[in-house]
Amino acid sequence: MAPLPSFIRCALMNKRSARPARRPETGDEAVLDAPDDRLSPALVAAGRGEYAVAAALLTATRSAAAWENHDRYVRHLAAFARSRPEWFDAWHTAVPQDPGVLLVGTQLAVDRVWSSPARAELLREVSPLITAAARADDRDPVPWRIALDHARGSGAGHRYVEELWEAAVRRAPHHHGCHVAALRYLGTSWHGAHRECLDFADRAAQDAPADSLVQALPARAALGYLTDGCGPEVPRARLDAAADRALALSERLPAADPWPAGIRNELLYVLLRLERWADARTQLALVGPYATSFPWDRFSDDPLGHFLRLREHLLTPGPRPLPAGPAPWSPVPLGGHGGHVRAGDH
Repeated sequence: MAPLPSFIRCALMNKRSARPARRPETGDEAVLDAPDDRLSPALVAAGRGEYAVAAALLTATRSAAAWENHDRYVRHLAAFARSRPEWFDAWHTAVPQDPGVLLVGTQLAVDRVWSSPARAELLREVSPLITAAARADDRDPVPWRIALDHARGSGAGHRYVEELWEAAVRRAPHHHGCHVAALRYLGTSWHGAHRECLDFADRAAQDAPADSLVQALPARAALGYLTDGCGPEVPRARLDAAADRALALSERLPAADPWPAGIRNELLYVLLRLERWADARTQLALVGPYATSFPWDRFSDDPLGHFLRLREHLLTPGPRPLPAGPAPWSPVPLGGHGGHVRAGDH
């Protein structure tokens, strides 16, 4: 378990020699936030107003302790329920104590109020839902990931967040979602503390298995630094090391697959900012057609279009460096860290 930095307990005092992956053909197609083959039938059924397939999917991932998939499916199902609530309402009415419906309902409640100016106050009303979801299956780390997000959004105190973190890692020491939630809390609580965030991410990655998504956590911390524009400068070598660790993980995961698409899109941004063009093109091939909203929605209201413009530029023959000015990935000099970060990013 990677301990949270000491500054969470007190005021902040100081501010590859891996084989190249085979490159699949990308083609012209691209999709945004695509579901995998297990989630797709659940969403299709939900579109018809049916909840049984979604309920069975979450039961299966919970029974198998497949917590990374469990978390992803909860997020997707909650996002679908936000725009198409009928199937979820029917599920909640039929089996209100089902652990899956409690979990999706909790995520949905957080998502609905996240952008509100009264978010902190509204999130306090969600606390009983998180408690109920956690009690429904004591093994499940996902309610604790939601609790960490909730703590960030509601401005919870550091001691309370430490307790949440310890409860989360007791259940799943290397759960990627909980680690990202903790990292984002740290970055939000101490704006500009990027070295400390990288310390936390590096320790977590060192402790995690080689095929764990936590191996990509340092690259996520590097992305936070590169898009912030605040705080002490982080040495270039440290950013490269974070990218290298994520590259090694990416090569172990299936190519052109929606499951690792999130970490690959994040890594692609980091590689572009570091001007590692060859690595970026290789990573783009591994991404395949699977664009994700994050991180491109930080720079555009059309994240898929943003991704497509970036891909076109990288794959066009000619000089590799992207042009200055209104380029498709909003570059700024590396010493200036990064572009605009939307307030309340969730």
